[in-house]
Parts: sequence; structure tokens; C-alpha cells
Amino acid sequence: MGMKAKVAVGAVVGFVVIGAVSANAGGDGKDGGSGGGDKGSSASAGHKPGGAKDSGGAEKSDAKSAERKAAFEGDGEYQVGTDVKPGTYRTTGNDDGMCYWERAKDASGELDSLLANDNVSGTSYVTVKPTDKLFKSSGCEDWEAVDPKAKGTPASSMDGDGGMFKVGTDIAPGTYRSTGNADDSCYWERTKDAGHGLDSIIANNNVTGTAVVTISPSDAYFKTNDCGTWKKA
Repeated sequence: MGMKAKVAVGAVVGFVVIGAVSANAGGDGKDGGSGGGDKGSSASAGHKPGGAKDSGGAEKSDAKSAERKAAFEGDGEYQVGTDVKPGTYRTTGNDDGMCYWERAKDASGELDSLLANDNVSGTSYVTVKPTDKLFKSSGCEDWEAVDPKAKGTPASSMDGDGGMFKVGTDIAPGTYRSTGNADDSCYWERTKDAGHGLDSIIANNNVTGTAVVTISPSDAYFKTNDCGTWKKA
């Protein structure tokens, strides 16, 4: 995972960090519906991403995860509206940082077609908009459709390299601390949606040492990479 730039999303093409993504990318705020893909019917994803911990720091388990069907595979290029329906999707269990996804406004493959992209460790949520034309995914675990009405048991601690956590469902609002972060590599981000554009960011930072952040109940997601475990203060 390349280190993110402070106050701007670090965009990636392939697997190389090159700068900020186009600011016109965005979501619908709080997860825009469910979706399906080239696999036919797709079960809605629950909300216990890899790395979420309960108040005692124990790993959460999800017995139903094996029963879920992927909306579409983690490797492929999918036409929006044909292969993939607009909506919010989630990929979990990406433990090597080699998962790469991309939202594009056309299939030209040119840089200016890029709407948003990221390399993923752990979990990522992405909202595919009706105006998107192509969704690319490489080296990722399969994507599940997220049911916006699904409920979860919010945790009070989380893996500092766990990726994205849905506020109020995966992680409880409140003030969190992460300690022992070296070399300014810890990156956190509060977002208002899962569009991953510059306009999605509420606040973000790169941190050395101890990080403290207050996650608001109105935040949609909290993103964390290369940080120590976050614990609610």
C-alpha cells in the first residue's frame, strides 16, 4: 500500500501511487442500494469486515459468511448496468495489499477516464454509480453486494490495517487511539460515502507516534492503513 498524501486521496494506477484522483468521483452518501453482477443472483453482504474486533479485542466471527454468494469476482473488468448494477459492494480478506480496483467513465483505458481507484489491505467498500461505465478489479477477493438496511454490532476496536469500516455497523462512533506508529506511514480517513473521490473525504491524516481521531455518528466510513490497533478511548 502506497502512503496516502495528507489532505488528498492517494490514487493509484496499477499498483503505483501517482497522485490525487479525479474530484468528480463520489457516492450517494450512505450506500446506494444493492447490486448484482455477472454471476447472477448475489446475496447481500453483512457487516463484519476482516480485522473488526469487539470491545475485548477478540476477532469477530461471522458464521453466515460462507453462505454468501459473490456479486462478481475479484479479477475482471465489468460494464456497469450490464455486468454490474449500480450500488455499494464490499471485498474482504485482502491481506497482501495487492487488491486493486478502479471506477472509470469509459473503457478507453486512458488516465483521464479514471474516476476513483485504490489498493486495498483488508476490506474495501465501493459505491458504483449509475453514471460509471466500467469497474475494474484485480487481485481482490470476490465482491459482495451490500444491503444498506443490514444491521451489525459495532465494535469498539479495529485493526489499524483493516481498510474500511462502516460507521455504526462495523465500528461504533467515538474517539479512538492508535499508538506506536512509525515513519509517518499510518494513514486514516473519515468519509461521507464510499465513492473514494476528493469530495468524499471529511478529514484525513498521516501520523507518526500516537494518533487520536473522533469518528462522528454522521460519518459513513472510517478508513485506516498501516496503523496500530485502534481502541476506543
